[in-house]
Amino acid sequence: MDKLLEQLAHVVEVGKIDKNTPYPPELKDKDGASELTLQAIAQKIDPQKILNNGLMPGMKRIGEKFSRGEAFIPNMLIAAKAMNTAMVHLRPFFLAGSIKPKGTLVLGTVKGDLHDIGKNLVKMIMKGDGWNVVDLGTDVSSEKFVQALDENPQCIIGLSALLTTTMLSMEDVIKAVKYRNPATQVFIGGAPLSQEFANKIGADGFFADPHSLAVHFN
Repeated sequence: MDKLLEQLAHVVEVGKIDKNTPYPPELKDKDGASELTLQAIAQKIDPQKILNNGLMPGMKRIGEKFSRGEAFIPNMLIAAKAMNTAMVHLRPFFLAGSIKPKGTLVLGTVKGDLHDIGKNLVKMIMKGDGWNVVDLGTDVSSEKFVQALDENPQCIIGLSALLTTTMLSMEDVIKAVKYRNPATQVFIGGAPLSQEFANKIGADGFFADPHSLAVHFN
């Protein structure tokens, strides 16, 4: 059982989605995340254990490599795709209640900004980490974030921006969210941002890369 879960962690880390995926070359024609997850389910391994001891360690490793500069956005994207392919097989267990979501993350790129690569990475990683993610997309107004908060009152909120001109609107979102519910945690991320900026606008934290947010809640 442990060997199978370690195999699963490895294929997620290297982005081996399924047997038909040619990448990485050394695993050509080998089982990927999809097949190994199905095997784990067939062996009656607890779905929560498949998630916690198989899928999540793989994403953690690639995230740590990314943080050290040993992996790059394409590596993160393909690992997240492998993770989410496996999660398709585990989704019925979430719906049945045998896997409990860690919480709800409302995510969006702020008004005036159409960049979504970083946001989408956060979405894939957090979904793979067992979170329910509400993706509001790009160019999201303060009003839409507040509406999402009303619909998901226990959520945390993640704001993304890539442009120095749009990052300033994050403060408006935070003020609107905190006015509605002061206890709601709001986190920010994006290339031009910093912890200093997060402190200045009243955010609850800044994360320099997508993996860091998931680590914060583990």
